[in-house]
Amino acid sequence: MKQTVNEFNRAKSKVAGDIKTVIADTEELLKAAADVSGDGFAIARGKFEEKLASTRASLSDASRTAVGRARKTAAAADDYVHASPWTAIGVAAAAGILIGFLAVRR
Repeated sequence: MKQTVNEFNRAKSKVAGDIKTVIADTEELLKAAADVSGDGFAIARGKFEEKLASTRASLSDASRTAVGRARKTAAAADDYVHASPWTAIGVAAAAGILIGFLAVRR
């Protein structure tokens, strides 16, 4: 479980970094568009398109990985509940009591 969380956090950090890069490149593109020089605009646009494609690929990979891990985790939880139903009921009841107790205290 910790490995999945660590992988998700790494993917999230990478995507956040890619989004920041895209934002910076967008600002550069807007500055180049304001000057409307043909070469500067074409170069900035090319960089922007590369970064956007890279970010889309990273986001797609991260979401694919997260969905795959979530499915595996759900399958493992389903197997555990089917193998030990009374344990699962006890844990759910304890969690419900704890949440109820905390809600009443407020």
